[in-house]
Amino acid sequence: MTEDPFVAHRSLLFTVAYEMLGSAADAEDVVQESWLRWADVDRSQVRDPRAYLVRVVTRQALNRLRSLSRSREEYVGEWLPEPLLTSPDVAEDIELAESVSIAMLTVLETLGPTERAVFVLREVFDIPYGEIAEAVGKTAATVRQIARRAREHVAARQPRVQVSRSEQQAVVERFLAALRTGRLQELVEVMAPDVVLIADGGGFAAAALAPVHGVDLVAQVLARANRVDVASLGTTAVWLNGAPAVRIEIDGELAATLSVVVENGQVTRVYLVRNPRKLTRLDEPAELSR
Repeated sequence: MTEDPFVAHRSLLFTVAYEMLGSAADAEDVVQESWLRWADVDRSQVRDPRAYLVRVVTRQALNRLRSLSRSREEYVGEWLPEPLLTSPDVAEDIELAESVSIAMLTVLETLGPTERAVFVLREVFDIPYGEIAEAVGKTAATVRQIARRAREHVAARQPRVQVSRSEQQAVVERFLAALRTGRLQELVEVMAPDVVLIADGGGFAAAALAPVHGVDLVAQVLARANRVDVASLGTTAVWLNGAPAVRIEIDGELAATLSVVVENGQVTRVYLVRNPRKLTRLDEPAELSR
């Protein structure tokens, strides 16, 4: 029996939706809505199931993104993407790992909904302009212009220096060791002078409401956050969004995730997610694919 195309492409469809929305919960909802539409379709009329399903998911994700824009404008403090537990294998696909990184998803938040859809479909999944045009309701010529603008926008904001997986891992391990001690000097040594910390508590957990700039302030914030009963604090190295990261537990309960950007052997950006609503999908690795 031939596998249903929806089942065959489900991880791809989830990845498209997640990259467009930055939320695993919303991406799952979009995939489910797309399944309901697929269930009603006359399959004999669908020449290319993969292209058809990507179009359906893109349209659903665009609708969801537009409806979410107001709630994100009213969000308490800084909004960060929902972190995903991933297997180390995701990091083997460098382009996929980069596209789902917290740093990239944060940059994608600065694009408009249509720009984001076009960028994700073209730059990450290499979808032909004609198919993207059908998905977003624009002409192919317009889509080419949107893609160029989006590329320039993202290039101006994403980290400049690419590091090897081994270097990233080594720096994260040093950072994790410094976190465990809570000693300011050890934290300072592993971070760049102009490091920035962005925290997301969503109004549900204590977190800085604006980005924290500079190594001294960031080190103080991290050291202060660690001043709980040492016996109750657990920090573990994990793979989040295709990169080494940190899982933080208090009394055995997941309390936060911490992802970083590494440049020139130092941490230049720290993303701290404390919103409990964004920490519900970290027990099983997400299935991502291109």
